[in-house]
Amino acid sequence: MRRFDHFAVGVASGVVDMFSAFEDGSAMWTGEGPRLERREVRFSEPFVEPPSVQVSMVMWDIGANANQRADLRAAEVSRDGFQIEFRTWGDTRVARVRASWMAIGPLRHNDDFEDD
Repeated sequence: MRRFDHFAVGVASGVVDMFSAFEDGSAMWTGEGPRLERREVRFSEPFVEPPSVQVSMVMWDIGANANQRADLRAAEVSRDGFQIEFRTWGDTRVARVRASWMAIGPLRHNDDFEDD
């Protein structure tokens, strides 16, 4: 359980198009073996400390002639942002992926004093 004490609680969210591999014939669609795509997300304002981040796949377009393998996660979470990582492996063919995200964490309260 995460407790935020006296801080204001901030919630940020968004949607990221991870890739569209079928249009350019990139490795997610044409390759085999381990493959990774990353997208950087920056928060509109920093949190006081790294927030809790949840990511989910809201769209995927995947080939039907092989196993469907996918791993989606938030990585390198900081006060200012994080990376969304999508991985696949083996003979899985992925044409497109879109991910949504939500970050919840402490923000400075309007009444907090600023350190100079």
